[in-house]
Amino acid sequence: MASNLLAASLAPIKLGYFTMSFDDIIDRRGTKCAKWDAMEALYGVSPNDGIAMWVADMDFPAADHILAAGQNLLDHGVLGYQGDYSAYKNAICWWMENRHGWQVQPDEIFSTFGLVNAVALTLQAFTKPGDGIVLFTPVYHAFAKVINASDRKVVECPLEQENGLYTMDFAAYDAQMTGDEKMVILCSPHNPGGRVWTQEELSELAAFCQRHDLLLVSDEIHHDLVFGGNKHLPMPLATPEIKDRLIMLTAPSKTFNIAGNHLGNVIIQDPALHAKFTATMNALAISSTVFGVAMTTAAYSPEGAAWVDGLIAYLERNRQTFDAGINAIPGLKSMPLQSTYLAWVDFSDTGMAPTEINARTAKTAKIAANLGATFGSGGENFMRFNLGCPHSVVEDAIKRMQEAFGDLQ
Repeated sequence: MASNLLAASLAPIKLGYFTMSFDDIIDRRGTKCAKWDAMEALYGVSPNDGIAMWVADMDFPAADHILAAGQNLLDHGVLGYQGDYSAYKNAICWWMENRHGWQVQPDEIFSTFGLVNAVALTLQAFTKPGDGIVLFTPVYHAFAKVINASDRKVVECPLEQENGLYTMDFAAYDAQMTGDEKMVILCSPHNPGGRVWTQEELSELAAFCQRHDLLLVSDEIHHDLVFGGNKHLPMPLATPEIKDRLIMLTAPSKTFNIAGNHLGNVIIQDPALHAKFTATMNALAISSTVFGVAMTTAAYSPEGAAWVDGLIAYLERNRQTFDAGINAIPGLKSMPLQSTYLAWVDFSDTGMAPTEINARTAKTAKIAANLGATFGSGGENFMRFNLGCPHSVVEDAIKRMQEAFGDLQ
């Protein structure tokens, strides 16, 4: 099955105006994209001879049927207000049931301006200034940024490593709780570690939330990109006992590389929580764009499912090549990637300070990668590398890293 998917992913993909494969290079420089056009200012890596492997979008175009949905709007010419969201919400329900076995009703779905916006809205709806918000660190850096900007308090619960993978230590977390904590934000699957949490771990998390009377916001934006026989469990299926304290976040942005649409979904199945979030959405007048709605509707379809299967097979090849190349460098270790296209590399055994690690990666290898410390406690000796790019770019990055850290070999 996997080999067939890989063969399909390497075949040309017919797009509206050209034909390409995942292997083809698309020059994004000069298009005002953050990933390539901002990396010199932030990392000192010139886009002329450097590689952008930081921002979590892919260097692949969206699928043809998704681009066609946007083109249809342009061809019509009138970009007015949208009044009927039924096809869009039904597509989300179809996707969740067919890809994840999770039944969602249309009236349980809210649309936000992306998932970082969704996190901010949950903080506004369900917490107040000064409340503690629990994060299992290291974790996606935007969580802490939004928490701090909302005048809430970040409570870091450090992840442990077991057999090279992150795990949660709830006995330690129980001892940390003071009673001021009101919410947990979970990244499932985990970013940056790529971990797919098990049924047992999610059940332990549910019990932790019940013990400390915490709401749980489960950000499952990477749930479609899972590798190696692992299976993602949506939180409502894994822990139905906490429906009354659960807020789900999903989005098509990572799966289909349409993050620029800034469309995310908050799905709340508990009536009381739903009503409270509705009040916040109404008070802030949150709505979505016609392009985001149209392209999401197209994405969540049988055509979208086939495209994602090919993408997963291609990313599987990228991660295998990256892991083999990185793990061949003494002192470097790539955490086994169960999900996402974001590799998490541990430099601890080099004995180098983070400043030297960052300098060798940016100045010598000329790769812009995310600095581990930005993900919170436990990330200091790591860097995150984006593998959502043509395979030749991954191979080039490996050669550059092997040269930059060649004195360790």
